[in-house]
Amino acid sequence: MPHASETRQSIIDAVLRIIGQDGIAAVTNRRIAKEAAVSLGSITYHFATQHELLRESLLHFVAEETRHFTTLADECTDECFDIGQAAEVVARVAGGNAFDSRHIAPFELYVQAGRDERLRAAAAECFAAYDLLATRILTQLGVPDPERLAGVAVALVFGQQLRRLATGAPAEDLVETLLILTKFTPTQTPSVSG
Repeated sequence: MPHASETRQSIIDAVLRIIGQDGIAAVTNRRIAKEAAVSLGSITYHFATQHELLRESLLHFVAEETRHFTTLADECTDECFDIGQAAEVVARVAGGNAFDSRHIAPFELYVQAGRDERLRAAAAECFAAYDLLATRILTQLGVPDPERLAGVAVALVFGQQLRRLATGAPAEDLVETLLILTKFTPTQTPSVSG
């Protein structure tokens, strides 16, 4: 018989798969039970409400992403870090996240956080990890004011990832876009004239 934490993890993994495949509306206890190969009662035993289930699924993904991106950020402290190494890290972030259902699910959950403020704290944790990685990369590249530009870089990554998801564009497009971003400092930002 599986341990309670294993059952809980199976449920969370199933929720992320379902959301990635068919969206949040497809998350039903029957579907979760089938997908996770657990009893219907075990879902309500572990998660009292669907909100709790979604929140815990997002938090689980966030914990994994935070660990992953913190490790990548720690690798960006080499004094010899250059644009080539930055491109490698970005390629690992972009190319490493194949758009299977498990990696589509967070986009759905982030949109849901826009509708449900109870999920926003969990989403904010994940973006803080992304910002940390972006700050480290920009710092190592000598980009001025890296903390301020980190959010812009993260937004750019998410926009490119969403574009990649929607169009099937290659990960290399993301790398190229970020390399262009690093060429502009606040004093070199091109002006937009109307």
